Amino acid sequence: MSTDEIIDTEHDVAEDVSETVVEGDESPQDEVAAPAVVDDGIKRRWYALHAYSGQEGNVMKNLLAHAEQAGIRDLIGQVLVPVEEVAEIRSGEKKVSRRKSYPGYVFVQLPVHPEKNAELWHMIKEVPGVSGFIGSRTAPVPMEDAEIQAILEEQRGERERPKPKVKFEQGERVKIIDGPFSNFLGNIDEINHESGRLKVMVEIFERLTSVEVEFWQVEKI
Repeated sequence: MSTDEIIDTEHDVAEDVSETVVEGDESPQDEVAAPAVVDDGIKRRWYALHAYSGQEGNVMKNLLAHAEQAGIRDLIGQVLVPVEEVAEIRSGEKKVSRRKSYPGYVFVQLPVHPEKNAELWHMIKEVPGVSGFIGSRTAPVPMEDAEIQAILEEQRGERERPKPKVKFEQGERVKIIDGPFSNFLGNIDEINHESGRLKVMVEIFERLTSVEVEFWQVEKI
């Protein structure tokens, strides 16, 4: 992403527990782009929504359902949760599974400056599983055309996804800035670039405990 700040949509995490979906349980229809709207003269850009881990498919479905109920479905263009097939060897057999290419993100086409459309803005804030937009602190920032074009080409098989850049190192000291362990300090124990997750060893009640967080939930010290 061109920016890594998150605009808080003031959505309560506790409300999302019932919406959690298990990775791999979503059907392919949950993970591909929704049908595009007709050319109606409205200028749209792609924006990145941050979704709680494992809820990307539900966020996409609920976003479209809420928009339909509110009578503003025509304002939303395509909605995309990119997936990729991964081959693994399990018990001596090759298994192919589907997983999110960009865990924690839902890409959506919205009218430029969606924050200026009160009804649309409020509707998005109420979608279970959405924690905010990627952008500045005051307004969502649209994705660069080259960014979304690369993602779309990856989904069509026209481009190989680049290997993620190494952002963290094992043993590195970090501070957790989001979630139930917010403000805890710890050392990175494991790094999973494919899922975008870290295991951090933090001290809880004078005992070292491993907690799992996403890349965006920590910052370097």
